[in-house]
Amino acid sequence: MKKALIVWGGWAGHEPQQCAELFAPMLQEAGFTVEVVDTLDVYTDRAKMQALSLIVPIWSMGIITPEQENGLLNAVKEGVGIAGWHGGMADSFRNNPAYQWMVGGQWVAHPDNIIEYTVTIINHADPITVGLADFKVKSEQYYLHVDPSNEVLATTTFHPVSAPWVDGCVMPVVWKRKWGQGRVFYSSLGHVASDFNVPEVLEIQKRGMLWASH
Repeated sequence: MKKALIVWGGWAGHEPQQCAELFAPMLQEAGFTVEVVDTLDVYTDRAKMQALSLIVPIWSMGIITPEQENGLLNAVKEGVGIAGWHGGMADSFRNNPAYQWMVGGQWVAHPDNIIEYTVTIINHADPITVGLADFKVKSEQYYLHVDPSNEVLATTTFHPVSAPWVDGCVMPVVWKRKWGQGRVFYSSLGHVASDFNVPEVLEIQKRGMLWASH
């Protein structure tokens, strides 16, 4: 049976515990044995990490030690999948560029805060987005610094009142990539647990986790 590890913590505003409680049963229904922890020390347990199929990080604005970071990055590099969303993965450790390289991006702003915006599917053949049409969400629209090697599956276009100099900027929302032998999936959607009430947001995340786990 596949093993999944959900690691939650950091800034409470992203509702990490609520999101962990949302996705743990979904992964169990998909055939995973799921362990949920609230400590980054788990990343230093090499034997546990090597036995995983999937890591789901839900940790915003935290501090990670070199030992914890190396344990996580090496596990993914050796073939463990990782899949996350919003600030729980792309705004986790602001002082750790190696972690950000693995993720493929880092949050830098959400102009105008909570707004309604459109997510545009740009790859309709990929298993993560197949059958999905463009959709609207009302949440934070993430402006990210992104890796050009990402395989982008969905984007959004910015028209911010508070930052008119980026009007018309097309920004990746959903991507996948590799880190060594591991698969990396990221979606900038999911500011709080209720954002997953949008069916497309939830479906993309579920499919992304399954893809990352091989």
